[in-house]
Amino acid sequence: MADVMMSQVLANGPRNLVVKLTDVSDGTGLAAVKVVDAQSVAFSVGGQAPGVHLKVRRIAYDVHGMVVRLQWEAAEPVDLATLSGFGHLDFRRLQGIANPKAPGATGSILLSTIGAAAGSAFTLDLEMVKGVPQA
Repeated sequence: MADVMMSQVLANGPRNLVVKLTDVSDGTGLAAVKVVDAQSVAFSVGGQAPGVHLKVRRIAYDVHGMVVRLQWEAAEPVDLATLSGFGHLDFRRLQGIANPKAPGATGSILLSTIGAAAGSAFTLDLEMVKGVPQA
């Protein structure tokens, strides 16, 4: 049996996107799971997906018994955050952390776990801004 991560969209407005992620591991862990699909029409603004213009404003996390690695999806994924323990990362004063737009960047966010043992768990709240460019 593999880990089954649960994802819940808490807010999906014209500007803001908030996603809650939870997992209780059976010890197999997760590898490069797309947790936010910035190309999805479900998150579109005016018919345009946020893509590489998506910014992460805040991450609240509670991670026990493993490490969670978040990356921007690209030809070579780019690290966004590595999380363990509990706390929050607040990037609002910086107007959010933007995708570095590496070659092949999609704006989507990937999640992997490191050292997941049976019974280890995480809860993450990702607060994002859809920075779709003005036409």
